[in-house]
Amino acid sequence: MTNPAPTTTTAPPAGVDALIEAVLAGEHGPLPSGLTATSVFWIHHGTRLAGGDTTYLNQYVLVRLGGAFGGCAFEAGEIDPAICRDSSGAPLDVLLREAPRPLRIAALDAYLALRHPHRDSGAEPVTLPAGTPEVRARARDAAIAGLLDIDRGAAVGLIGVVNPLVAAIRERGGAPLPCDFNLRTTQWGDPVTTDMHEVLERADAVVATGMTLSNGSFDTILDRCRTRGIPLVVYAQSGSAVARAFLGAGVTALSAEPFPFSQFSADPTILYRYRTAAPA
Repeated sequence: MTNPAPTTTTAPPAGVDALIEAVLAGEHGPLPSGLTATSVFWIHHGTRLAGGDTTYLNQYVLVRLGGAFGGCAFEAGEIDPAICRDSSGAPLDVLLREAPRPLRIAALDAYLALRHPHRDSGAEPVTLPAGTPEVRARARDAAIAGLLDIDRGAAVGLIGVVNPLVAAIRERGGAPLPCDFNLRTTQWGDPVTTDMHEVLERADAVVATGMTLSNGSFDTILDRCRTRGIPLVVYAQSGSAVARAFLGAGVTALSAEPFPFSQFSADPTILYRYRTAAPA
């Protein structure tokens, strides 16, 4: 059974920028001007799973804020490694106001995770087993697909494609509509579109990666799913606590995976699942 996010008296945000402004105004806790980003760092890594022909290239910028980490993926060349030197030790409000968008999301993620750690939020912890990258990826993506409450044959928009998740959606009975800026086909030859709007119009449910927070498409996805009244599941390493702020306000379920992410360990690690009531 999955569980809701922590309750709050703050009105649900209309979008990510509105959430940042609310945090800067002290509506979600202490003023960020009184907090310091102890460490800003980034990770660049590649992965090719056994049996696949796709090399996933991922870059993350991360912020350490007290006892919490925030993270956000970004596209190659979007920010420079010098940002780590320039931003470590900066007041958090400066990052939220002035940093490139991926770092703003990472800083916001760290703030919200510090206020309400996933481990203390009442979410359902799912332990990914020890093992190879393939074993762990399949377990993670089965946990994500398990948040889908769909009829067999339902069209599931997948915005941000990883092959094990395509397979997990099919095993759940869904018909994936894959969309990604960097891939052209899935491992099985399914065409991958770059037209997110086409997918959002055709889908009976949508599964979107936290990377949409970084590239600015999250608000569009959120608004379209709200308008159409279809479920939106977010699977987030990027901005997992940010996406959580929209549960019940367009996001119907969330698989939250805070840093350190599962691909950086061969030991058991935990992700956190949240679910709200499906749209009427």
